[in-house]
Amino acid sequence: MNVPHRAPATLSLPVIGMTCASCVGRVERALRAVPGVEQAAVNLAAERAEIRFAAPATPAALVEAIERTGYVSPAAVTALSVSGLHCGSCVGRAERALLAVPGVTAARVNLASARAEVEGAAPEADLLAALEGAGYPGAPVADGAEEARAQAARREAEETGLRRDTLLAAALTLPVFILEMGGHAFPAFHHWIAGTIGMGASWAIQFALATLVLALPGRRFFALGLKALGRGAPEMNSLVALGAGAAWAYSTVATVAPALLPEGSRHVYFEPAALIVTLILAGRWMEARAKGRASEAIRRLFALRPETARVRRGAKAREIPLSALRRGDIVEVRPGERIPADGEIVEGGSFIDESMLTGEPIPVEKGEGAKVTGGAVNGAGAFAFRVTAIGADTTLARIAAMVEAAQGGKLPIQAMVDRVTMWFVPAVMALAALTFALWLAFAPAPALGPALVAAVAVLIIACPCAMGLATPVSIMVGTGRGAEIGVLFRRGEALQRLAGARIAALDKTGTLTEGRPRLSALVPAEGFARAELLGLAAAVEARSEHPVARAVVEAAEAEGAERLEAKGFATLTGRGARAEVAGRQVALGSAKLMAEIGADISAFAEEAARRAGEGETPLYIAVEGRAAALLTVADPIRETTPAALAALREQGFEIAMITGDDKRTAEAVARRLGIGEVFAEVSPEGKVEAVKALRARGPVVFVGDGINDAPALAEADVGLAVSSGTEIAAEAADAALMAGGLAGAPNAVALSRATLANIRGNLFWAFAYNAALIPVAAGALYPAFGLQLSPVLAAGAMALSSVFVVGNALRLRRFAPPLRG
Repeated sequence: MNVPHRAPATLSLPVIGMTCASCVGRVERALRAVPGVEQAAVNLAAERAEIRFAAPATPAALVEAIERTGYVSPAAVTALSVSGLHCGSCVGRAERALLAVPGVTAARVNLASARAEVEGAAPEADLLAALEGAGYPGAPVADGAEEARAQAARREAEETGLRRDTLLAAALTLPVFILEMGGHAFPAFHHWIAGTIGMGASWAIQFALATLVLALPGRRFFALGLKALGRGAPEMNSLVALGAGAAWAYSTVATVAPALLPEGSRHVYFEPAALIVTLILAGRWMEARAKGRASEAIRRLFALRPETARVRRGAKAREIPLSALRRGDIVEVRPGERIPADGEIVEGGSFIDESMLTGEPIPVEKGEGAKVTGGAVNGAGAFAFRVTAIGADTTLARIAAMVEAAQGGKLPIQAMVDRVTMWFVPAVMALAALTFALWLAFAPAPALGPALVAAVAVLIIACPCAMGLATPVSIMVGTGRGAEIGVLFRRGEALQRLAGARIAALDKTGTLTEGRPRLSALVPAEGFARAELLGLAAAVEARSEHPVARAVVEAAEAEGAERLEAKGFATLTGRGARAEVAGRQVALGSAKLMAEIGADISAFAEEAARRAGEGETPLYIAVEGRAAALLTVADPIRETTPAALAALREQGFEIAMITGDDKRTAEAVARRLGIGEVFAEVSPEGKVEAVKALRARGPVVFVGDGINDAPALAEADVGLAVSSGTEIAAEAADAALMAGGLAGAPNAVALSRATLANIRGNLFWAFAYNAALIPVAAGALYPAFGLQLSPVLAAGAMALSSVFVVGNALRLRRFAPPLRG
């Protein structure tokens, strides 16, 4: 919202990217040029701008001015929990209240999670005051685990309260229902009532019981609904309060002062008034239970974290609360225990189940130096690890934060729903008034009773709750299910974009392949043995940090080759390395190095050319100046890649490869995988251009893992980052594939499409329900068929409408990914 509003006396904004005093001057001049700014002072060390105003200004204009100078002013995001939200109208009013606060640039309120995310520089106290003034009290969001527990407690308290009120309302309503409907269903019962206690006493009993229903369990509708009416912002509770209140008031007049009504209109409607409250309470109770299950994903994530850790203090280990854990602590983990924090193993080892992170069911072997993740389950071994991350910095906390952010996001499809629900309740109230007037004018006398019934039915049957919940509850369940199968959406709106993508652009190294070279072949010359050559090669490469060197050493260790010591090690840049091993001169490197030392490699020429054509890199070993072996290394294709590509093709994707690797290697990998379109030897900027070229044919999803993939991940319609990649890649992406490689991509696509289909089903139901039943409630069937909808049936339909939407969304919890394990 870019409407100028009265700014505070001062405003503080972050400014990122400044390096010197010249930068400070440029930013200050740009800010002072914004209309309404009196003074701007920029602090280089704090990276903040303090702005004082002389007139109303637009915070968005200040941010724009900073960004025009080439710097970034990231919007601070404040998360708040919001109570009192009942329907889409409430969401719209809460958002408008937040947007009106000076310093706010964007605000998103989520009905399903009862949370608000506010961007801008407004103080938290101002945001809370704005929510309070709009009738929706807010509170700061605590630490992730604490917030999850608090939210669970709030949900449980809400569910308990609704259960109590529903049962109380049902107990009070049942006699009213029997007295009123029993007489209609069984004439003998009607005559028995008239002949014993009399109709006057029957109406008095119904009055007393219905009054208790509205005053006790139904009080919430009147307390909230009438307050909203007083603010000129009617919502769902207002409709219930007006409908049930009108039926009760009319019946009360008919009971205590019947002379005020025309003789033919002296009827009571205590039964619909009480049943409306009872049925809607029952619906809300079922809805609260379903919404609690919809938000289980976050609670389950934090439940993975143990409450205590066994930390070494001096010579002993003792249990301490997790909150007392510090970076650098040495923590002991026994068999079967959960790991309390992120760290690095310093002693021992084990097989660790990380399925909560990756969705992969097979435990991973970890030894000294390996990284472990808080929340993972230790196998049969025991180990000790050094803590490297705690609290909000742990992988588990970051995953939970990503899921919460995605659940709070709004899909583009939600914008239309928000516009409709904003005006829905006032429109329903106007329609109810019109219905009442038309029945009075055109219905046969006495028309007052039927007119009231029709107006109350219109008020009660309208259900903005179903429209308001249709999208957010599906996002909540869908993103939660994604976290369980190893797909973490950082932005909820990515669900809609991914569902529409039709071209998959894939990085090669680390995405299609494992991302590190392995020894693929060793062809010995006559007179040399494989084990001997591996030992010699590993001795030369043991001191090198080059990836190829690590591949040779790992192969030697895996095959149990003899460990030998090298002397006089020398690295020959771009060609290889050499050293003296066991009294012999050994050289390992390229054909160029072999030519330099006079080693004849012609015997390996044909095999080397063939393997090079398959994307492998040929190297040679020379012993005492004689060519002893051809050795090739390659970055192996991940085991899961062929199945993932097959699944993507089945989903209708065109596949392209975009890589910085040389053309021959890229084309060799593409041939093996059946990829027809290859962009090779491209820079990070070239990857962006390739994505743009592909987008001319349709929406593009890019999958990558490296720093050089970050621009392409940001440029694509949807960026999916492989979890084994860099932080920079993950930040640029819309979602992270925790299982590594491409395997999670078809699962992410299938989940996004299932979620969008679920949302469309919910929206169709919500709009079709209201479009079809509001006219019926108004009496559309009466002229042709003489049928008028009872407010009781209207209340039941309205209550079930919201339950249907939430229940339909919960089906996503059973989503089965196309690629498992």
